[in-house]
Amino acid sequence: MTETLFVFDERNYRNCQNSFRGAKNQEYYLGDYSIEAGSVIDVRADKKAVGSSSIIRLRSKTRLFFRRSWSHIREDATDVTVLWFVKRGRLCVSHQTGHCVAKAGDFVITKSATPFSIECQTDDERLHEVFHVIIPAHALRRFIPEDVSTGFMVSARGREFLIAEHILTDIFEDAGELAEHSAQLLVDSALSVLSDAIKRDAACPARQTISDQRLQDVLRFIDIHLSDPALSVATVAKGCGISSRYLSFLFKVYGTPFSTLIWDKRLKMAGLWLASSKPGDISVSKVAYKVGFKSAAHFSRMFKRTFNMSPREYRSKMPAKSPPAYQMPAGNESSLQ
Repeated sequence: MTETLFVFDERNYRNCQNSFRGAKNQEYYLGDYSIEAGSVIDVRADKKAVGSSSIIRLRSKTRLFFRRSWSHIREDATDVTVLWFVKRGRLCVSHQTGHCVAKAGDFVITKSATPFSIECQTDDERLHEVFHVIIPAHALRRFIPEDVSTGFMVSARGREFLIAEHILTDIFEDAGELAEHSAQLLVDSALSVLSDAIKRDAACPARQTISDQRLQDVLRFIDIHLSDPALSVATVAKGCGISSRYLSFLFKVYGTPFSTLIWDKRLKMAGLWLASSKPGDISVSKVAYKVGFKSAAHFSRMFKRTFNMSPREYRSKMPAKSPPAYQMPAGNESSLQ
């Protein structure tokens, strides 16, 4: 039988960090978990335990965020692998060597022993759904090579993936008719089928152009140094070992100007920070400085232009009102060169 791991709505979603690991606080692993506020908050995860593994179906009507850092890894020393089947929406995974975006029909792997962050995005109908399997790393090594790392992604529309997903879904939906031993044999069968497909795709990874590789390096550098107010085209280019001219070319290909990307990331981070904190926790000015603004006045001006209200108004209205639609920062009002 399946069991409910967690259910979050507008009444309890702010407490998700303390309860996303289930009633026994032992599912998944440590990390920073948050839910974006919205007019409809409906997040639910159901679990089916099979031996030492867990099969989980997660559904949401709003964006979810998760980050696992080295401090979390050192604290809980948990070594599990998660096999993700994306059913609806997108799963954006940032890790040590890059970034990937898995769409509906894709398969992704994450590992708890390496840092990563995840953003679960809804589709056009504001729905997100993933079906994933959590397996101890030592148990998975019998099937899948250890060198398949966090961020491995491939289409799950291949025959092997469809068969494995079908087996795992049947186990998840079983109403108690399967004996535990039979369920474990079926899980092992699904993993064996997945193993063949993963080994084949891991041996023939998708080729990236030099520009793609450089762009991933640049975006990762920006994410790491986003709080630095001195972040500029010159500092990013120097940090990534490329020329400012080539960096400008990469952003032209990317389709978003450098300064627009920076302000977009900083304002989104500030909005999430304000939505999940109280005035006594951290002041608006400290939020401004922590996301890389040089002055609180400049931050307030840019924030109001984007969200149509001041940071203080935004923070006070968030518990009772859904956030305004986000718009990319207008113009190029900044010192970023």
